[in-house]
Amino acid sequence: MASLTTAAPLAAIGEHLELFTVLHAQPTILLVDGVELNRRVVRATLSGTGARFLEVRRPSEAFELLAREPVDLVICDMFLPELNGMEFCRQLKANRATSLMPVLMLTSVQGSEHEVEGLTSGADEYLLQPAHPSVLKARVLSMLRHKAALDSLDEVESILFTLAQAVEERDKCTSDHCRRLSFFSVELGIRLGLERNDLLALHRGGYLHDIGKIGIPDSILNKAGQLNEDEWKIMRSHVIRGEEICRPMKSLVNVLPIIRHHHERWDGTGYPDRLKGEEIPLLARILQIADVFDALSSERSYKKALPIEQACRQLEKEVEAGWRDPELVPLFVSMLESKDDTSRMSTNLRAMAGGINQP
Repeated sequence: MASLTTAAPLAAIGEHLELFTVLHAQPTILLVDGVELNRRVVRATLSGTGARFLEVRRPSEAFELLAREPVDLVICDMFLPELNGMEFCRQLKANRATSLMPVLMLTSVQGSEHEVEGLTSGADEYLLQPAHPSVLKARVLSMLRHKAALDSLDEVESILFTLAQAVEERDKCTSDHCRRLSFFSVELGIRLGLERNDLLALHRGGYLHDIGKIGIPDSILNKAGQLNEDEWKIMRSHVIRGEEICRPMKSLVNVLPIIRHHHERWDGTGYPDRLKGEEIPLLARILQIADVFDALSSERSYKKALPIEQACRQLEKEVEAGWRDPELVPLFVSMLESKDDTSRMSTNLRAMAGGINQP
């Protein structure tokens, strides 16, 4: 196998980088190093790749720049003015806006302990200088490809959310339904002490739970009267369709159970799998309660809206009927009925509920 130091692979790397810049927007690389000569060497090594370079000396300057400029890769030295490269990297990864930004850390200090420290700080790659130009280019290409893949996933996810909102807009009676559902579900999840990943799944599930209705005809979706058995069969298929639409997205793996199971019932009479009790995923049960409440307290083509208090009583009746989680519903109702004006959750929930329907 040819070595990375040979001329042919070096040329191939350059060609691949040029292809990368053609297929994707011109990548932007931020160089963070207090020594101008070091920045100049890296820039010269990566010349001809088509990348756009931004340069700063200090981490504080980097944070200011990242707040206003989109960047695809950060290359920083281990030793920087103000704070070292490890702490700079930790702060980058701790910020949600920059947590997925790839970081290549460079240093001239040898020792495996330094490499371990650099990688544990959150750096995606660690490279000892001086590195051969082909090695540096290869690492940069790999990291830019990974960033482009993440960006493409974000784009697909954005398309799905847009599609879900288009489904919502097909029915004028469900206007803003997804936003309310997301809000109610996350607030209940907070009360339950759920972790961030679960809260994020609830937020996304609020928007994507009914995405499968994109395949339901308007004649069924907006029918004023009761659906017949054939129409109900088509309507119930939306949970399977929705799961199939979102399944290819790895970032939505925690949302799939919400999409598929938010119409199951506690007594096992729901659909599509007739799950019973705690067989129904917790996140699906949470979103289901918010969904039922919003349906009760909103006007639909087939019914008038109920006042908030009546909607809560109806939820409690559905617990008695064996349809809803007997522990989650009381918590949800108490969340809505809270009188603590100093509570952000209570204030926001009642303000949003008031926007649905004034009792």
